Amino acid sequence: VQLQASGGGLVQTGGSLRLSCAASGSIDSIKAMGWYRQDPEKEREMVATITSRGRTNYADFGEGRFTISRNNPENTVHLQMNSLKPEDTAVYYCRAGMNDQWFKGWNYWGQGTLVTVSS
Repeated sequence: VQLQASGGGLVQTGGSLRLSCAASGSIDSIKAMGWYRQDPEKEREMVATITSRGRTNYADFGEGRFTISRNNPENTVHLQMNSLKPEDTAVYYCRAGMNDQWFKGWNYWGQGTLVTVSS
């Protein structure tokens, strides 16, 4: 499985971005999908996850601002980010797993897409 993330860029504080991650290869094996992010000065952290049945989970910092969604036939996952803050600046990574219990681990990683929020 290969994961291709896109949609990052430069945005001003309060702006919005929509990240997308498209899976290819053995996509029938994919269950949970999610987004993580990493700032060079911080550890990698979970942003949002979504199971194959659409159950979502968000980090506290994303509640009310971020929305994760997916298109199951294509196993494409999106992350709509609104009201962006400078502290949201990070490289965002897409993940996919063969298990809906994503907290037990992920099987596939995508390359990152950089999000920069200017103050």
